[in-house]
Amino acid sequence: MTVPPAEEAVTVGELVQRFSSTRRGARLARRLAAHQLHTWGVPYDSEGSDAVVLVVAELAANAVLHGRVPGRDFALRLVYDAAAARVRVELSDTRPRMPRADRGGPLDEAGRGLLLVAALARAWGVAPRRGPGKTVWAEVDLPGVRPRARPSARP
Repeated sequence: MTVPPAEEAVTVGELVQRFSSTRRGARLARRLAAHQLHTWGVPYDSEGSDAVVLVVAELAANAVLHGRVPGRDFALRLVYDAAAARVRVELSDTRPRMPRADRGGPLDEAGRGLLLVAALARAWGVAPRRGPGKTVWAEVDLPGVRPRARPSARP
């Protein structure tokens, strides 16, 4: 009798949630991200959690302030890759206008959100989404979180 090969453990977690395009929706997205990270083993107030939560806060604020279409929500998607100790943040809204990170002068009070995202993320970008709108994404490394080794299949 042959033994089937062992399956690899799943090391990716995912959260997808829609929020109203309001300041309250942006706040709830930020709080849910912090809670979900804690559930995945990334402690509250850790460097990695703070970085991801700030990225979510900036992208959600942009969706509410610049990407809002009356009657339409924005969507948050978090993908946690434990093997790489990394979180991918995706925030989708229904306004097709693409954001730019170079807005605002040195003394302006606004226009720095995407500069913060660029500073905290290993990579970020904008992609069209199915249907109207766009998805702004960022990949954030989790310093202090040990990458989990992917188990090898047994012969």
